[in-house]
Order: sequence, then structure tokens, then C-alpha cells
Amino acid sequence: MSDPVLALVMLGLFIFIILLGFPIAFTLMAMGVAFGYYAYYTGGQDFFDNRVFYLFTQNTFSVMNSDVLVAVPLFLFMGYMIERSNILDKLFLSLQVAFRRVPGAMAIAALVTCALFATATGIVGAVVTLMGLLAFPAMLKARYDQGISAGVICAGGTLGILIPPSIMLIVYGATAGVSVVKLYAAALLPGFLLAGLYMGYVVIRAVVTPSLMPALPKDQAKMPFFDVVLLMFKAFVPLAVLIMSVLGAILFGLATPSEAAAIGALGSVLLAVAYRAMSWGKLREAVYLTARTSAMVCYLFVGSWTFSSVFSYLGGEGLIKEFVLGLDLNTVTFLMLTQAIIFLLGWPLEWSEIIIIFVPIFLPLLPHFDVDPIFFGILVALNLQTSFLTPPMAMSAYYLKGVAPPSVLLSTIFKGCLPFLSMVFVAMAMIYIFPSLVNWLPEVLYSR
Repeated sequence: MSDPVLALVMLGLFIFIILLGFPIAFTLMAMGVAFGYYAYYTGGQDFFDNRVFYLFTQNTFSVMNSDVLVAVPLFLFMGYMIERSNILDKLFLSLQVAFRRVPGAMAIAALVTCALFATATGIVGAVVTLMGLLAFPAMLKARYDQGISAGVICAGGTLGILIPPSIMLIVYGATAGVSVVKLYAAALLPGFLLAGLYMGYVVIRAVVTPSLMPALPKDQAKMPFFDVVLLMFKAFVPLAVLIMSVLGAILFGLATPSEAAAIGALGSVLLAVAYRAMSWGKLREAVYLTARTSAMVCYLFVGSWTFSSVFSYLGGEGLIKEFVLGLDLNTVTFLMLTQAIIFLLGWPLEWSEIIIIFVPIFLPLLPHFDVDPIFFGILVALNLQTSFLTPPMAMSAYYLKGVAPPSVLLSTIFKGCLPFLSMVFVAMAMIYIFPSLVNWLPEVLYSR
């Protein structure tokens, strides 16, 4: 068996093992070291003289020494503290009242709350679960259609993957070696575009079929203007200011992503204090969850870099590159092929595994097809929304089902996700047709 074929066996074996349920990070490490030992073996050497052990330790040091990845635990801590600051119920109520004259007001409020909260936390499971406990029962009590209510919660909860400050874009930037700041600028318009498409769909459905989303109760609809402003100022403004401050500092070059993340982490603590939700138990829990999630990301990086280094050394990367180039694709068909593969990978895998393990296989091909890695990264971020919304492996649907009333069937949640899934494909098509949606803001801000 030749080395390139062995590399493909290594990749296939890895996919098979993780489908059996083994931990992905440790599977990557074990397979990288095992196949690497064969790849780097020379006759007569002692066991620990094999270069794969040097490769493994160097990759570990590189991950722990990465300036870019410092932002990950800080943004995670910011999200976990905001999650525990008891702001979500007040935020949802204030937005309901603010959108009271808009058709489907409660669904629009849920989408905006999800988008804002997902942007602050970047953790899909947490957003969908919390909104499933807070907004979903309220929408059902208001006689909203079960499918539309479920679709709103599931789709809105995934927006934090795309809209800055996104942890996924930090991980992609570290993997692809591109500027996280430019990625944030590039993701801003597509993120608002997708959120706007979601809201547009809700409004149209509410206008066409009002029975699906009844109007708000009269006591909320007739709330005085000053009371609405006061409610928004208490619930919406503090979180929005925190997020805009962090994002603005990054985009306008006032701070690096790591520095801005540190400011955001401090701001989240102050926000929890202001809302009288700060306690030693909540702080300890946020620190623990931050450390656990950060360790998972770092282990994934160590394992994937070791795995991909051995895979490339054996000739697997070159074999895939030759195969793709032999298909005689143009730029559009290449992008469509890669996005189709990522779409399928989104069923069994989380976004972190796809970004760290499989996206690096495509990155060396981008120069040949004249594809900007930043443009490619935004397409991937959009595409990964589908992995949370596509049955039968739609993780957002399972998160919601876990907290939904027993009367709400999983099939109903799947059905409610499908229209929002189609909006993701519409957004991707618009970016294919109008690349300036991605390129315009980075060019304006950083053309010099």
C-alpha cells in the first residue's frame, strides 16, 4: 500500500471511529501519533526517538502560544456570564413591546433576542435551550403556530456562529492564517442579511396568514411610549452597548480581538452585577465552563494539526488536490462542491471539527481557483447554519425538543426549521451572485 493510499485509509478510519462515538480530539491525537510513527520511522531508532513525538509536542506548544486563540476563552467567559445575568427574560419582553405594531411581533422579538444573545454567547445549545424555556412557551401560550415558533428559536439560536464576535470565525482565522478582524468585517453584512431574511419570512407569513401569529394582548400593545423606552433602556441597551463596544473596538482597530474580548469579559461581569445576578457560584460555574470548552478547542487544535501534518506528509493532501484539479472545475463549481461536502459533514459533526479538521484540506486549493480565504470562510460560516437546521441531525431541533412541552413533536420542530433552512440557501446564493456583500466592508475599512 502506497503512502497516499494509506493517508486516505487514515482519513476513512477516522470518520468511521468518530461515527462510533469516540471522542474526536483524542481520536485525532491517537491516529496522528500512530500513523505518524509509521510515516517518520527509520530503522534502528529507539521508540521515543521517532519525530512524531517532537511534532506532537511542537503542535501543543504552538496552540498554547497562539495570540489569536487567547480570545476564545475570553469570549466564552463573556458569553457564560451574560447567560447567567438574568437578562434574557427582560430583553425578550422589551423587544416584544418595541415591535408590537409589526406583524408577528413576538416571533420578531424572539429572533432579535436570539440573534443578540447568540452573538454575545456564541454557544448555540445554550441560546436554543434558554430561549426554548423562555420564549417558546410564551409563543405557544399566545397561540402561535408550533412549527413557526420552533423554527424561529432554532434558526435564531444559530446566528452567533456567523455574526461577530463569532468564536467560529476566530477558530477559522487561526486555522486558515487570515485576519480575524477582516473576517469580522466580512461577516457583518451576511449576518444581518440572514437575520433580515428570517424576519422578512416571519412578517410575510404573519401578513398572509394572521392566524399563525396572533397580535399581542391589548395591555402590551397599548403600553405608553415612555414606558417602552424605559423598558428598552433597562433591558436592550446595556447588552447592545457591550456587544457594539467590543465589535467596534475590533473593527476600527482600537483593540485586537483578544484585548476586546478581555473588555467584553469585564463588561459581562459588570452587567451581571448591575442586574443583581452576580454570585460566587455563578462566577465559579462560568469559569469552569469556560475552562472546559477552551480545553476542548485546544485539544482539537493539537489533534487536528498533528493529524493533518501526518496526512499531508503521507501524500493525502496532494492526492486530493490532484483529484480535484483533475475534475477540471471552474471557481463556481469548485465552491459548490466544497460547500456540498461541508453541508453533508454538518450532519454528523460539530462546526469545530469541520473547521479544524476538514476545511484545511480545501485551503491549499483556494489559490488555484482564485478564491479569497476570507470569502471562503464566510461561505463556510453561512453553510454551517444548515448543520443545525437540517433533519435528521438538526442539533438545534434536539436542543429545543429537550425543553419543549411533550405535546410538541420532533417532526413538528423539523418541519418548522425547513423554511428557515431555505433562507440560508437564499443568503448563500446572494453571496455567490453579489460577492461585494462579503468584500465591500473589509475593502472600505482596510483598503489602506
